[in-house]
Amino acid sequence: MSVTRKHSGPRMSQIVVHGDTVYLAGQVALDAPGASVADQTRDILQRIDQFLAEAGSSKSKALAATIWLADMDTFNEMNEVWDAWIDADNPPARACVEARLAAPQFTVEIMVTAAV
Repeated sequence: MSVTRKHSGPRMSQIVVHGDTVYLAGQVALDAPGASVADQTRDILQRIDQFLAEAGSSKSKALAATIWLADMDTFNEMNEVWDAWIDADNPPARACVEARLAAPQFTVEIMVTAAV
């Protein structure tokens, strides 16, 4: 089975497609660093939509999501945006944990795996 990698650099690929599955790298709010958790979540989900479309998939085919929050006290703020975005008829398996992220201006990171 072939493996296709897109938006690759020396450290990682943003999109990896293997068979009928697309794996996205963890996404941070590149267009909204330092913004509120809600704004960072919106920015991330917009990028995820774009990457899934590029891979021939969509949020309705999401299989799993992992969400990292710099502060679990922002869980409800992130969930408001997530709940408005997700396909409620096809929600993925999901985990959400508190973690120190790679840079202090990022307070949310989301990684998604989806069917193609």
